Amino acid sequence: MWFFIYVVLGNMSIAVREQRQLRRLETLIDVVFGITVWRLFTLLPRPEENPEWNTLLDMLVDSGLNFAIALIALIIVIIYWIQSNLLFKYLVRTDSWHIGLSIAQLFSLLLFLYAIRVGIGFEASPASRVFESSMACLLGVCSFAAWYYALHKGKLVTDELDADEARSITERIKAEPITAAITIPFAAGMWMWELSWFVYPFVVYLYKRKFKSGS
Repeated sequence: MWFFIYVVLGNMSIAVREQRQLRRLETLIDVVFGITVWRLFTLLPRPEENPEWNTLLDMLVDSGLNFAIALIALIIVIIYWIQSNLLFKYLVRTDSWHIGLSIAQLFSLLLFLYAIRVGIGFEASPASRVFESSMACLLGVCSFAAWYYALHKGKLVTDELDADEARSITERIKAEPITAAITIPFAAGMWMWELSWFVYPFVVYLYKRKFKSGS
């Protein structure tokens, strides 16, 4: 009897520790994403940066490219943040490998922020745009790797997640890194690179269509 109680309490203790570890990881990720969003806002051009700007229109015309880069980056980060919250909804625990992949995701997020800072701080060039696209792609790859491990290798997801929904999520989160990779060939042209990011809804549509046709 006492042995049975000891085993039950031991299992409960392990479950509590796993839940606590998962919540700590989720909080860390939310904090880093939140700081990144704030930092992107601080990268937007400010009136005091150029005394020749007399109106809002002057600032927008003179710094339109920088505004576009920062806003695109902001949208990308918010999409990844929403995606992260969606994936964590299905996790019931974590382990060292999943934590490592999640930390790699955060590191790639900070590299993406750094790439945006380089693109805005210096004169935009094909090299800076390739750097930004590559880091956005790396962020998506790390996010996909963490989810794939949690789903297939670590068995870290809830039993309530059925196979079809799991496959749908797996296909859906491929859209972000694929979109980032698509933008790389357009890095040579000014505004072409910025506009190429708008292929994202079409890529999402194709993955959804692929999933439905394969169901």
